[in-house]
Amino acid sequence: MKRFFKVSLLLFAMSISLVACRETKESDDMTEEVNVSEDGQKIKIKTDDKKIKIKTDDEGNVKKKVKIDGDDN
Repeated sequence: MKRFFKVSLLLFAMSISLVACRETKESDDMTEEVNVSEDGQKIKIKTDDKKIKIKTDDEGNVKKKVKIDGDDN
């Protein structure tokens, strides 16, 4: 019975180590482009499927526009 527990504990430890060491592939498929104006009042971010514009006016109000490809807005 002791041998059974030792072997099962060893198999459990080996399976955990194999799962923890497996390769994970990070998704680098998405490209993005960030543009910031000289005064920092306008920011434009382009990704593969979105365009985001952030503007700050003289009064400190922040406006954000998000345009998604395939969207008619």
